[in-house]
Amino acid sequence: MLKWALIFFVISILAGGLGFTGISAATSGIARILFYVAISIFLIFLVLALMAGEILV
Repeated sequence: MLKWALIFFVISILAGGLGFTGISAATSGIARILFYVAISIFLIFLVLALMAGEILV
């Protein structure tokens, strides 16, 4: 998921540099959403792993 977020971010940078602001804004929004989804999934799995392993931090 982070790979896709990075790909959309690079497309956004390239489109913005070439003057395609609409495409740049759209891909930037997609990249941001994918990044937040990936971070949320990571945090959920981290909490589940800590609860399953009974590791107290």
